[in-house]
Amino acid sequence: MKSYKYIDFITAAFASVLLLSNIASSKIAAIGGISFDGGTILFPLAYIFGDILTEVYGYARARRVIWIGFAMNILMVATFWIVGKLPADPTWGLQDSYMSILGVVPRIVLGSLVAYLVGEFINSFVLSKMKVRSHGKNFWARALGSTIVGQFFDTTIFLVIAFAGVLPWELIKTIWLVNYVFKIAVELVLLPLTYKITRLLKQKEETDALDTQVNYNPFRFKN
Repeated sequence: MKSYKYIDFITAAFASVLLLSNIASSKIAAIGGISFDGGTILFPLAYIFGDILTEVYGYARARRVIWIGFAMNILMVATFWIVGKLPADPTWGLQDSYMSILGVVPRIVLGSLVAYLVGEFINSFVLSKMKVRSHGKNFWARALGSTIVGQFFDTTIFLVIAFAGVLPWELIKTIWLVNYVFKIAVELVLLPLTYKITRLLKQKEETDALDTQVNYNPFRFKN
């Protein structure tokens, strides 16, 4: 198997963005009367990294990185849960604050994990298929198109699992619209930079994957 110079860096950056965005989601921010969770600012970058991985290295390697990100997310959640269960030092006095910010809420964790897997794999699958059909042309179209589809499923699955029956449906719809539009807008604004990074990586790595014979099974772990 060919080795690459930069895929380890991209994998680390992808996992870091995923973990940081999940932690940042513990804060609900508001700008101009519009409320959103803090992770919304950073999370769209995970899809941009997903686009770059699939475009340059192919679906099989992107699949591996997606599962690495999932494993790191599980590790983070497990660590927060275990630390939260440990007896707090009586002089510390911040146990309730810790649990409020980093405490594990099962429905939110489940929604986040399921939405991440479905959204990322759909994003990678759509981009890969569009690249094959376009013979590698029009990167902007597949980068934007795959994100539109992937983020739709990601945002919808998370909000339904995490908040159905907890928040009013009208509020869920509002949150969905704000989050979805913002994520697509970030992808669109950063598209020129994504294009430049992708082109540079193709040159440096001397590769431009075209998945004509790839197995799209997300549970296949061999390239």
